[in-house]
Amino acid sequence: MKDWMKIIPAEELKAYEKGGFMGAADIGERTALVVVDVTYGFCGSEGKTLEEAIAEFGPACGPVSWETMPRIAALIHLFRELGRPVVYTRSHPEDTIYAGKATKSKRVTNIVPPRFNDFPESIEPHEGEWVLEKTKASAFFQTPLASYLVKKQIDTVVVCGVSTSGCVRASVVDAFSNGFNTFVVDDCCFDRSNFAHCANLFDMNAKYATVLSLDELESKMLGPQMDARPGA
Repeated sequence: MKDWMKIIPAEELKAYEKGGFMGAADIGERTALVVVDVTYGFCGSEGKTLEEAIAEFGPACGPVSWETMPRIAALIHLFRELGRPVVYTRSHPEDTIYAGKATKSKRVTNIVPPRFNDFPESIEPHEGEWVLEKTKASAFFQTPLASYLVKKQIDTVVVCGVSTSGCVRASVVDAFSNGFNTFVVDDCCFDRSNFAHCANLFDMNAKYATVLSLDELESKMLGPQMDARPGA
């Protein structure tokens, strides 16, 4: 059993399964990766405690960000190797005067700290990869993301990033609502609350997406190719 499922009471899990939830989908042939908000503003600088990271950037998630970062980098590399689109999102706090904030939190957003919207070096976008700036939690809300994916003939959207309970979840629900086969990579997502991380992975897996680990996703996407890879 996955770690994030262990917080779910057994009787509730059984009820979901009996109700037809928790099914897994087959991954499509035309996949795209959406990397949600993995910037310093939502991570904090490497080496800081959670409290220190929050003092630096209010929305930061601290150490869990950097524990997850190598797996996110590996996931991005996988999509690049396969020649599949990678889309990055980040918040656009400068637009709050027009669009309001992405959440109801009372943190200051009218002054953008230096590096808030910068991506860590290990996952920086390559030339030609789209960086989509958004004003709300979902990467799809009043953005051209759905149109972009349709133009690319994408049938499956894979989502990773931060926070599992916030912008990741909102983007996953909207990906599903827009008709895309939707996958979440559990060990490539993170949240400042482990409880919220686990509960939202459970709920997304039950209703809107198939939740897989990086290894499970790689196996599905590469299939027989994995046996032929160097070192396999």
